[in-house]
Amino acid sequence: MINSFQTQTKHLIGSELKQVRQLINTRLQCRNPELAHALQQMASHGGKFLRPTLLLLVAKAATPNEWDPATRSRLIQLGASIEILHMATLIHDDIIDDSPKRRGQISVQAQFGKDTAVYAGDLLFTQFFDLLIANLANDEYLKINARAMKKILDGELGQMALRYHQQQQVTQYLRNVNGKTAALFQLAASEGAHFAGGDQQTTAYAARFGQNLGIAFQIIDDLLDYTEQSKLNKPVMQDLATGVYSLPLLLALQQPAAVKELQPLLERPLPPDSEQQIRAIVISSGALDEARQLAQRFTQKADEWLKKLPNSPAQLLLGQLTQQLMQRTV
Repeated sequence: MINSFQTQTKHLIGSELKQVRQLINTRLQCRNPELAHALQQMASHGGKFLRPTLLLLVAKAATPNEWDPATRSRLIQLGASIEILHMATLIHDDIIDDSPKRRGQISVQAQFGKDTAVYAGDLLFTQFFDLLIANLANDEYLKINARAMKKILDGELGQMALRYHQQQQVTQYLRNVNGKTAALFQLAASEGAHFAGGDQQTTAYAARFGQNLGIAFQIIDDLLDYTEQSKLNKPVMQDLATGVYSLPLLLALQQPAAVKELQPLLERPLPPDSEQQIRAIVISSGALDEARQLAQRFTQKADEWLKKLPNSPAQLLLGQLTQQLMQRTV
């Protein structure tokens, strides 16, 4: 299934994804050698290019029309802008969390220092804005991008405000995830549909698809801290160490028996060797099954919105992508 998906995706949008990558590499050039090295290092570690893939596949699904050169160029540049914005947020997240790793490699802030990392993130933001200005001047999507950035920030700030807060509700968690993760998925899907020529209704369907997919994606990401720790590309339970309580822990904290065991282990700073004890309590509480069920609910919602898009090979590939993201182990 995975090889088939990759083969079909390469056939459908492989050329465009290659040009997205080339454009990003061009945009990472700068006069400061250390900064340029830091940016190229992160790019070479390679992300999954999930958001540009989503944008381009939705663009193919939204309208049967062949892209004219101007449309194709704009979609490539918008795909690059989304990935550049994502990279910027990752770098700044690593600075805030003091994270030593990113994508299985040493993080920019750990290798080059926080000052270089801040400048690297800032440079990426400027490149993001440059691409927006070049492609969205006098377009409503300039405002939509600005609102998406605000949603991302609101989600991060909401998460920060709830650090070490054991009484936070699942609805608060979902509100923050809807910003810090789902906003970019929603933006990618919406832009893909709109700029490929999809009508207003199709674009709205695509946006809801991306939003629900993004929420489900984050829930699965949180589950991996508890289920596949040896395969993660970041230190195990890193969020927990900084007081960020992901969904499995929040669900466990709703159970009286688990609360009694967890409370003394969640003091700050975390007691020595407490992370594995917390992990064991969360697993035994059954919270992982509850979290999976919630992820499946959002996956089903995403699939319902996806099916409202025109039938096409791209639509089928988006359905495969959705299932792969929910079944991943890294």
